Amino acid sequence: MEQENQNLQDDAVETESSQAAHADENAAAPETDARTREELIAEVARLTTEAEDFKTRYLRAQADFDNFRRRSRQEKDEFAAYANVKLIEELLPVLDTFEMAMKTNAETDVKSLLTGVEMVFRQLTGALEKQGLSAIEAVGQPFDPNLHEGIMQVASDEYPSNTVVQELRKGYKVKDKVVRPSMVQVSQ
Repeated sequence: MEQENQNLQDDAVETESSQAAHADENAAAPETDARTREELIAEVARLTTEAEDFKTRYLRAQADFDNFRRRSRQEKDEFAAYANVKLIEELLPVLDTFEMAMKTNAETDVKSLLTGVEMVFRQLTGALEKQGLSAIEAVGQPFDPNLHEGIMQVASDEYPSNTVVQELRKGYKVKDKVVRPSMVQVSQ
């Protein structure tokens, strides 16, 4: 029996030790949970601040883009409205010359009138050339559908086949872009 009492006492001591160990673990667990919870709260606060910062940056970028788009539209409209000002400035002297010609005496001879028209033509041509306009060379050139509008074919001993023999209407280009193709006759 004494043995049994001893065993019971040993079991009791063992149970107390086990309970004490569990108590230590349980006491540490809330402390660990509390620390983890505090860390999580801090992490949530940090992420919330970061998200607000990203949102602010996004809204600022969106506003900047909207302003850029509005400014670009305004500049485009302004450019379109005033794009021809330089050309108009170049053409004003031509207009002045025409106006002077119309005010001349009706008894002016034809030669003087022709001289005035030639002068106006040179002024107009010069003003347009300053804007980049140039005539397309046609007669004697190989037919090019990008530059020439062929309206008829004619037999020719003077020019090889598929060559422009006559220009019926002058063609023009601005820099490298064709504004109006030359209307031409082409050799067969």
